[in-house]
Order: sequence, then structure tokens, then C-alpha cells
Amino acid sequence: MDTVDAPEALYESDLPSLSLLGRGKVRDLYAVDDEHLLIVTTDRLSAFDVILPDPIPGKGAVLTSLSRFWFERMRHIVPNHLADLPLEAVLTDPDERAQVTGRAMVVRRLDPLPVEAIARGYIIGSGWRDYQASGAICGIPLPAGLRQADRLPEPVFTPSTKAEAGAHDENVSFEAVAERIGRDRADAIRDVTLRVYAEAAAYARERGIIIADTKLEFGVDEAGDLVWIDEALTPDSSRFWPAEDYQPGGSPPSFDKQFVRDYLEGLDWDKTAPAPRLPAQILRRTAEKYREAQRRLGAA
Repeated sequence: MDTVDAPEALYESDLPSLSLLGRGKVRDLYAVDDEHLLIVTTDRLSAFDVILPDPIPGKGAVLTSLSRFWFERMRHIVPNHLADLPLEAVLTDPDERAQVTGRAMVVRRLDPLPVEAIARGYIIGSGWRDYQASGAICGIPLPAGLRQADRLPEPVFTPSTKAEAGAHDENVSFEAVAERIGRDRADAIRDVTLRVYAEAAAYARERGIIIADTKLEFGVDEAGDLVWIDEALTPDSSRFWPAEDYQPGGSPPSFDKQFVRDYLEGLDWDKTAPAPRLPAQILRRTAEKYREAQRRLGAA
């Protein structure tokens, strides 16, 4: 198979001066001090909750740029975890700093909440599967006769569990979230998620991108206030569709990793590790899609 060996891609960071706390599907997490963490967004890509063996060159920098853009843009709705601490103060070694410049964020240490906050404006993915089976998503009844990728009458909040590494997130009802974290906290997460989604979707639509859905994560600071953490409206946490190509009735073309998912769906792979290698053309096209989303949104 024709594959890409891209030395500029970062599959895994190596920062000996900091203590590595863990590696997620895409991000490496380091301890800075008692109040701060360093998040490094690598070029790893996961699909169907499996980390693929080939990185997407430049992907981590695009995700970091987009997260910073949205975090700043949505500050009037909800505070975020970005810290007022420059990378130079955290990584004094120039070689280490060069390795992660453009793909690292210094953030505040917060207590994460055990829920994935998902806003959906269109019916696709697991929401489409739920609707086909029950006529609802996460217990929210929807009109009959919707087609795949149809726009919903209004955006809905459809939370899911936060799965451990290697496991799958599961859609749950709002009531289940309220029972777990409290009604007031659940109400706040739902309201903030839908406000962020509505404003972001309107902004993106003016720039030729439909944000079909997005996933947000939240933490709580020492005062007990809700804080937006992790990433913000990136092609990894959202479905971005080019508006000019949108047509309901199937899975629209996208600026996100759905392109890779669609390729993998055509292979004889059982969606468990190890994942297959990706051809050079798929790697290049995926990198181009991430960069195009960044360009359209003005987040370069």
C-alpha cells in the first residue's frame, strides 16, 4: 500500500522536563504545576474509538488554532480553561518547545465532569441510528419522516457518557445526566452547550460551513463554576459540512474525519485495534480538509 512517511507529523510528543500524565486518542497531557497542565495536540487520528497508525500532518496545529479561536470567541457565554501563562514559561528547553509550538495549550487544572455535552442541529451518525430505531434521540421525540442529514426543527442536547480509553461513548438521557451530576449542573451544561452551538453554527454558516453537531466537555473550578475544557468546535469534535455540497438523504461530504470513517467503512475491518494503515491519498486529502475548515472559519 502507498503510505506516507511524514517527518513533520507528530504522532507522539516527548517532553522529559515535564511529567506525562497520560496520552489520549489525540492529546498528550503533562503536569506543569499544581494549578496548570500542558495539553499537546498531536497529529494522531482516531476512528471508531481506535487510534489509527498513521498521523495526519499538521492536524494538531489546526485543532489547536481552532480551539483557541472558539474559546476566545465564546468567552461571553462561558469561561474556558486557557491559562495566562506563555509556553516559554513552561518549556524552557528550546528543542522541547519547538517540538510542540503551535500545538500546545497551557490550561488550568480543573475537575472534569463525567459527561459529553453534544448539541445536534442535523440528524446524522449515532443520532440517525437512534432515530431509525426509536423515532427519538436520547429520549427526545422527533418528527416522523426525517431523512439522514436533515436539519432538525431546532437543535437538541443529546449527552453521552465519557468512556474510558478503548471503550465506546454511549448516548444517555438528560435525566440520567441530571441524576449523576445534579439537576442545576445538568441544566447549566445543556443551556451553555446549545448557546455555544447556535452562535457557532450561525457564524460558520456565513462562511460556507454547516456545523451539523458538536461535542463539548466541561469542568468545575475551585469556586464551583462551570468551565469549558478540552477542545472547542474542531473537526475532531464536530461534523463540518461544506454548505455548497449539502444535500439530505445520505452522509454529506465533510471537512472532518468522517472522510476517513467513510474510507474505513469500505474495508474488511472489524473496527477493533489494530487499525489498518491509511493510503497516502487519504492522508493528504484529510489534511487538506482540516486546513480548509480552518481557512474558511478565519482561524488560521
